[in-house]
Amino acid sequence: MVEKEGNLSVTQKSVNMAAPSRSVLRVLPRCQSLFFTCRAPSVSCSSLTAHRQQQPVRYYAAASAKQKEKKDETVQEKVVKEKKKVDDKNRHKPYGLTAWAPVDDVYMVRYYPKPVYETSVAIEMLKNFQKLDFRPENQPVYINLRLDMKLEKKKKVDPFVSTIHLPHPFKSDINKIVVFTENPDQVRIAMENGAAVAGGAELVEKILADEITADFYLAEPDIVQKLLPLKNKLRKKFPKSKRGSVGMNIPKMLALFKSGHEYMVEDSYVNSQVATLDMPKEYILENIHAIVKDVASHKPAEFGPLIERAIVCSRSSEGLHIKIEELLPQQEKKA
Repeated sequence: MVEKEGNLSVTQKSVNMAAPSRSVLRVLPRCQSLFFTCRAPSVSCSSLTAHRQQQPVRYYAAASAKQKEKKDETVQEKVVKEKKKVDDKNRHKPYGLTAWAPVDDVYMVRYYPKPVYETSVAIEMLKNFQKLDFRPENQPVYINLRLDMKLEKKKKVDPFVSTIHLPHPFKSDINKIVVFTENPDQVRIAMENGAAVAGGAELVEKILADEITADFYLAEPDIVQKLLPLKNKLRKKFPKSKRGSVGMNIPKMLALFKSGHEYMVEDSYVNSQVATLDMPKEYILENIHAIVKDVASHKPAEFGPLIERAIVCSRSSEGLHIKIEELLPQQEKKA
């Protein structure tokens, strides 16, 4: 019994000694981690946290320097290369085509250059097309002009709008015109010369409310500033000195715009009606000549001809290329 008690006391002592050693082993790894993280030669843990709190926090991404380089590259790519004009005069066939003229009556149009006709021949062809197609005789006749707007260096001819008197008008009705003037005497003169409406700034609200509409709007220079609210409403019809719709001679402007024909340049092209197909061939020729002459006058002859190509067509026919040299003034031909 004594030996058993002695053995029990020994085992109890060993158990009592093992308990503190286990607790020490549990604590040591934690102490080591704290020791190594806080052990810095010059900066403590508290100083690190304070330094982090002082730095500003950025919630957005930094701008990359590559974007500027990409923009420069895109600007260089946008530079348009000028098309090289190939001179086909001394070639046995046009560049990229099969021959100058087809041999047979049936051929692929895209393999040969488009034929260029004299203006009188082209008009006769349009009249024959109308008979074959059984279309109305009074259908409109159009002319399409491609313009060379280049001047010296990088300068160009500004797009323009012009109103001219055709030798043989094809419209039966007279254009409706509104005249802006604050002079009572000019109002009376405008009404006597065929203006539909004449008045001052009181007409602005009526035009904005669509109570008054017209084909052309004329004005005196003194009242133009009061008409600025109409600029977005009228747009291209807004009175401008370049178009000849602003001036002091109201009877002269009315005589032009009442029966005048207006055309405009859009993207280096002029596309305008010149006549109706039931008009005599001579009348159509004179109207075409009048428009071509007026268009050619907008570029000095020293910079070369303004008109590069001309096409005549009706509403139901194909376009026919015409020889523009015979319609140009003598100065344009020499250039």
